[in-house]
Amino acid sequence: MTDPAITDNALDFATDLVARARRAGGDAADALYVEGTSLSHARRLGHTEKLERAEGRDIGLRVFVGRRQAMVSSSDTSPAALAELVERAIAMARAVPEDSFAGLAGPDEIARTFPALDIDDAAEPGLEVLIERARACEDAARAVSGITNSEGAEAGWSRSRIALAASNGFAGSYATARHALGVSVIAGEGLGMQRDWEYTSAIHGGDLEDAAEIGARAGRRAVARLGARKAKSARVPVIYDPRVANSLVRHLAGAVNGAAVARGTSFLKDKLGARVMAPGLGIVDDPHRPRGLASRPFDGEGILATRRRVVDAGLLTTWFLDCRSARQLGMKTTGHASRGTSSAPSPSASNLYLEAGTESPAALMADIASGLYVTELIGMGVNLLTGDYSRGAAGFWIEHGQLAHPVNEITIAGNLKDMFLAMRAADDLVLRHGTDAPTLRVDGMTVAGA
Repeated sequence: MTDPAITDNALDFATDLVARARRAGGDAADALYVEGTSLSHARRLGHTEKLERAEGRDIGLRVFVGRRQAMVSSSDTSPAALAELVERAIAMARAVPEDSFAGLAGPDEIARTFPALDIDDAAEPGLEVLIERARACEDAARAVSGITNSEGAEAGWSRSRIALAASNGFAGSYATARHALGVSVIAGEGLGMQRDWEYTSAIHGGDLEDAAEIGARAGRRAVARLGARKAKSARVPVIYDPRVANSLVRHLAGAVNGAAVARGTSFLKDKLGARVMAPGLGIVDDPHRPRGLASRPFDGEGILATRRRVVDAGLLTTWFLDCRSARQLGMKTTGHASRGTSSAPSPSASNLYLEAGTESPAALMADIASGLYVTELIGMGVNLLTGDYSRGAAGFWIEHGQLAHPVNEITIAGNLKDMFLAMRAADDLVLRHGTDAPTLRVDGMTVAGA
């Protein structure tokens, strides 16, 4: 069980750990304290398969001796364990090589006030609530005509409390929660079976999509894939369904990660200020979106990040930077540091989305004589050094602007530099996940099939 004294005074605990490190010989230090509670329920074919509750806590201490840094972590908060933690961190910091870019944020960079984001649904749902969500979801999926089996439904809730303190004067804490529900079902028989899924997640339970609708959607999607066949190899336009379109936004986020840019391992490393997407496209990163699944009042180094247009009218305007990568590039942090208790900060996005266009999804594919509508992507054949892109896919073949028949066992390929420039966005953006995109069209892609 979590120690109530630590739970009620998480920030004081982190601050005290930093003071201990300074007294032991550290020139600077920061401490991250994370505690969490989770509930999960899984059922399959109407029977409970899992009903779990977990609690845990971790602490991470980062210590600097000059330009040398070391990180240690532990889940043991006893006085003896903490003394050993500090001693080990100091010894490690004295032994490792110097890193000229390592260091805390400057006192003038840290956050002093924090926005209210409404990201904590502190009321723990009863187990009966999770059981009912999963039951309603799977029952609705199995009720769809053509569904023959189920891989199960799962409902869960988790809540984390995070406290960060540093010797540069930063001290802050917050809590965040998440509800989730998903189901996967199978349609058809024998070699003709097809599987599909659907899920929903939200900070507050009341914002979850209806459980029965999630299940019914998964069932309809699985049935729609029956009779899938390979497509003929061709160079055609490809339409990305929103549930896979956000993967393209993630690829761009990886390419504008300051650590990759500093290492020279990003295909966009020399594109700051240049056109990287079609003129009408924009990508926004917003860490302070109320109830956002990736919202945070401050980053992993105590920086108050702000809403940024990462891509504006097709032009790349910024990198995602933490303090270290910013120093490497001769820039200032953008407040994108993310970290765990056992790892140093590194850049990452928050609530990231590609803005909606002006065309409907139907209009986006109306002039496609022959093309592919992708609903599932398989594998990770993406090279962020070159931009080369190749992934397994499934979905539907497009003929004369309409979905004609399901397809599978195909590969789609291109280069992200060309794909971003050829991209068009529909008007159906829904901010459903931490990274989102509307329906997207990319012309000139290679489809390898039969």
